[in-house]
Amino acid sequence: MTTHAISSLVNHQIRLASRPVGLPTDANWEHTQQGVEEPSEGGVLLKTLALSLDPAMRGWMNEGKSYIPPVAIGEVMRAGGVGTVIASKHPGYAVGDMVSAGFGVQEYLSVGAQDIRRSGLAKIDLSVGSLTQWLNVLGMPGMTGYFGLMDVGQPQAGETVVVSGAAGAVGQTVGQLAKIKGCRVVGIAGGAAKCDWVVKELGFDACIDYKAGPTAVRDGLKAHCAQGVDVYFDNVGGEILDHVLARINRKARIIICGAISQYNSTTAVQGPKNYLSLLVNRARMEGIVVFDYADRYHVAISEMANYLQDGRMKSKEDVVVGLDQFPNALLKLFSGENFGKLVLQVAN
Repeated sequence: MTTHAISSLVNHQIRLASRPVGLPTDANWEHTQQGVEEPSEGGVLLKTLALSLDPAMRGWMNEGKSYIPPVAIGEVMRAGGVGTVIASKHPGYAVGDMVSAGFGVQEYLSVGAQDIRRSGLAKIDLSVGSLTQWLNVLGMPGMTGYFGLMDVGQPQAGETVVVSGAAGAVGQTVGQLAKIKGCRVVGIAGGAAKCDWVVKELGFDACIDYKAGPTAVRDGLKAHCAQGVDVYFDNVGGEILDHVLARINRKARIIICGAISQYNSTTAVQGPKNYLSLLVNRARMEGIVVFDYADRYHVAISEMANYLQDGRMKSKEDVVVGLDQFPNALLKLFSGENFGKLVLQVAN
């Protein structure tokens, strides 16, 4: 791309204007634009094609100590994505290369030589998975599901694995992977359509619709986990975590991946009431932060790409089109409106 062509580009961005209390609103976002410049020596200029919208984004908007610094007020909202190299002064990247990186909610990203590693810039191969699959099973959610289940959960063939948020990005990977490893898998999801999909399409043994009534989860666990729960992959926290804790087996492993039921609460986060079940059952509860496994992503990608290609693993993405749709699209995660991995398509 010529210098003249680059200078004519306009980068539309969405920045964090204020910290939300409860659900994010339009007032928390600032829509800005700025010019685009050629990359510096050793750097690359990227065009955003699609962004990953994830529940973790809500936590990144809060002030306070966490596993990653919060997004600063006035900063482009953090988001992982996939895109293409449109200008390069780096020997390892050529114009036209498809890549994943921490793009942020914007149309273009210039990565300097000193920031290549920090940005997570990596080439992606569209012959092993589609663009949206690189944001799903081959991307951050897939890596979270893989290492959370395999390293923390350590599933053994014949064990019962329960996963909440079963139709979401992480949940669909966890459930299918557990089945491949020989486990009995019970999902928890919101709505009959999602439950039907994870059973009929993804091959889960059963799925509990938590929206089916106040006792649906408790009754469903009793019916589908008669022999107890060996591994629980928790994406939601709250009451559902308590219901599962009441049914865990001795030496059970509970993976704390997320607590979407708590993210927009304006009161103190509700911890598990049934935590003494961990003591009684000599069980273990451990958190998973995917960045800890970055040096092994290639192992998980290689394995799961094979499952995608031989049909043992499927993926479903819910695509919203348009950068300006970001504020409304993000809210779909918290209403449970999205069906599958939520993706924001920024450009063709």
